[in-house]
This record gives sequence, structure tokens and C-alpha cells, in this order.
Amino acid sequence: MSTTTQPGTARNATILCIEDSPDNRMLVRRVLEAEGYLFVEASDASKALELIAIHTPDLILMDINMPDIDGYALTARLRSMPRMKYVPILALTANVMKGDRERSLAAGCDAYIEKPFDIDKLPIQVSQFLALRS
Repeated sequence: MSTTTQPGTARNATILCIEDSPDNRMLVRRVLEAEGYLFVEASDASKALELIAIHTPDLILMDINMPDIDGYALTARLRSMPRMKYVPILALTANVMKGDRERSLAAGCDAYIEKPFDIDKLPIQVSQFLALRS
């Protein structure tokens, strides 16, 4: 995860994917690494917090339905950390019922991406949020 590099470009931006499904993590990894992003993954909120305690990612893809701490609670917790306040967090979720988008945004997510996600659009969405951060 980035510590001294300038965020915002595929060559040096680190994406943290917090997702409990190994298949989904692998797909996201393949899509983003093909675009040149550095990819770090956590299978649950506890592992994500361990990683974030050491490094700050440039962007986070957040699954909402996780076994230990759900993505809403984890996002709120991350937003309470001063150094995580401006890191883009994109909800990447199968929660597609009425109100789910609003709940994700209210928890602190910057965007809401429905699963199954479009493998052609995901790198564009990531790039747009990284550009806003730099």
C-alpha cells in the first residue's frame, strides 16, 4: 500500500479489496492488475483493519455482506480514522434492494457498485475516484 508515492495513477495506486468471496477477490484482482494497479486483499474486516494499521491504501473496494463486521460498520469505523477520512471507499455489493445505495453512502462510501460488476467499467470507476483524490 502506498506510503510515499503520489496516488492517482495505475502504476502506483494500491487498491484494497475487502471481500469474503475468494472468487470475487480473484476476479477483481485480475481486472485491476491487468490495468496496472497494485492489489491488496482482505477476506474480512479484521484482516482489513490489520492491513490498514500498517499502510494506507489509495482506494478501497468494500463488500457490504461480510461475516465478522459488515461493510457499513467497517466503513464508518474507517471514516473515523483521520488518515482514512479521504481515502475513496467504493461499496462493491450484491445488496441491490431499494435503499441499499443510500445506506452505503450514509455509512461513508463514496460510490455504490452493484454485483455482478462490469469488468470493463470497474477500472474506469476506480480511475475516476483516484483522479479526484490526487
